[in-house]
Amino acid sequence: MDHKAFVSALPRDTLAALNDTEDAAGLWHLAGHMAVIFGFGLWIAQGWMLWQLALVGQGIAICFLFTLEHEATHKTPFRSAWLNEWVGRIAGFLIVQPFEWFRYFHLAHHRYTNMPGKDPELVSGAKPETRLAYVVHVSGLPFWAGMIRQVIGNAMGRNPGAYVPHRARVRVRREARVMLMLYGLAGLSLLMTPVLVWIWLLPCLLGQPFLRLYLLAAHGRCAFVANMFENTRSTYTNRIVRFLAWNMPYHVEHHTLPQVPFHKLPMLHTHMRDHLEITARGYGEFSADYASHLR
Repeated sequence: MDHKAFVSALPRDTLAALNDTEDAAGLWHLAGHMAVIFGFGLWIAQGWMLWQLALVGQGIAICFLFTLEHEATHKTPFRSAWLNEWVGRIAGFLIVQPFEWFRYFHLAHHRYTNMPGKDPELVSGAKPETRLAYVVHVSGLPFWAGMIRQVIGNAMGRNPGAYVPHRARVRVRREARVMLMLYGLAGLSLLMTPVLVWIWLLPCLLGQPFLRLYLLAAHGRCAFVANMFENTRSTYTNRIVRFLAWNMPYHVEHHTLPQVPFHKLPMLHTHMRDHLEITARGYGEFSADYASHLR
């Protein structure tokens, strides 16, 4: 059974229940995620014991806002459209990934998942196959360089990518210019206090490698075929990772039915688990296996 056959076999009432969105679940989850970020930020700012370790925790919590921005492109974390839009924009600003642009990049990824030459994730950042490429990729430095170029290019009106329709390019340009203005204001604030370096910038550099390792598991070493049961991996992990990643470790589930909100992916998993073909028992196991096959 492929993913299309699975969806066709789901009872209509089950599918309708899975697709139903709400604000409450997303707001509670957002409040929890923000509490983690503010908690680590306070720990660092106050210089409490082992604050250096808190830098890593803060970085992971901020960088994993990627998964919230990702969900917001699907308009599923909240029922209210404006909440999805603004939460997605704020998350994108914090991780230097413009929301308007990413919306179209990510929708193209769903349309052409793991198809060489068509999936923009493969075009912009092919999965590393050598030890050196792996270290560079996991460092997160190519991501930061790529996103800085993207924001500046978008602001200057350069081609943001063939996947961005012409009708959206004015919004993409406007968003990038606003982001650059806000980054400029943040930079000016450093003349008065370095607090943003310690609670935002440095943590993001330290946290990005964890996000890179997480993202590799989604499609790394999966087949270049159209079937979501073969080109995507779900990873069994603990509650903390599922919480920070907004349940996206249920990744086959998400790609099969991207309109299902994050809080119902565990329910979808109960229907799908017997059909999953590509899974991993934790990100540690996946990373060790991936690294063992590097040239």
